[in-house]
Amino acid sequence: MTNHQTLTVSDAAWNDRVDLAAACRLTHLFGWTDLLATHISIRVPGRNDRYFVNPLGLLFEEIDASSVLEVDLEGRVITEKGRGAGDLNPAGTVIHGAIHATGSPEAEAVVHLHAKDGVAVSCQEAGLLPITQMALMVYGDLAYHDFQGVVLDQEERQSLLHDLGDKHNLILRNHGTLSIGRTMAEAFGRIWRLERACRFQRAAQSAGAPLRKLPQSVIARTLKQAQAITNDQSRFFPAGKREWAAHLRRLDRELPGFRH
Repeated sequence: MTNHQTLTVSDAAWNDRVDLAAACRLTHLFGWTDLLATHISIRVPGRNDRYFVNPLGLLFEEIDASSVLEVDLEGRVITEKGRGAGDLNPAGTVIHGAIHATGSPEAEAVVHLHAKDGVAVSCQEAGLLPITQMALMVYGDLAYHDFQGVVLDQEERQSLLHDLGDKHNLILRNHGTLSIGRTMAEAFGRIWRLERACRFQRAAQSAGAPLRKLPQSVIARTLKQAQAITNDQSRFFPAGKREWAAHLRRLDRELPGFRH
């Protein structure tokens, strides 16, 4: 469904379009795509009633800033007369529309994946195990949402928000992973750590040897360190800013064109 209203045009809006396109192309480079499925979004600057999202029909490596869709919270594509509206994944409307509708500044950007490692761990009863340093970077900021079928039912919005609570990372059981952030840099940094933690867990499990558990005192200490490492004042990775700049440099070398 299209909604013939005026598209948001501003420097801030264009920058967010570029960041979303970059996130899509990075998703391709990291091998996280599900052909045309899964979705990434970012709230339109200054508005709580609209967000940008990748279109359904383009491969993730094809997406650029101009092809990004602007939609309202009910999934109606905002388009001006004479401009192609593109298609919208209806499952994205339920997930992203629900999160953006909260108006939370913690959820400006949302990255949702059906990647191999995240889906594999989402199918394990215990979920993510606190057995690696990478897992402990996200373990204290992780929630779970039970599978209820393909996410097409608007009624699932409330249970999804309830399960996410005040966390920034979510494992959708038997489905995939999701991370939110105040910027695309922050959300993407979180999903990268979550997916990598899942990858390490699967690698350790595949060896067939007993897994070495960490003492609870060490887990608690590392969880506190994780908070310090990723906060705004961190010298390491403040809100994903350094990582994002590095990601964009890589895209400019290997998969340019996302800024158009």
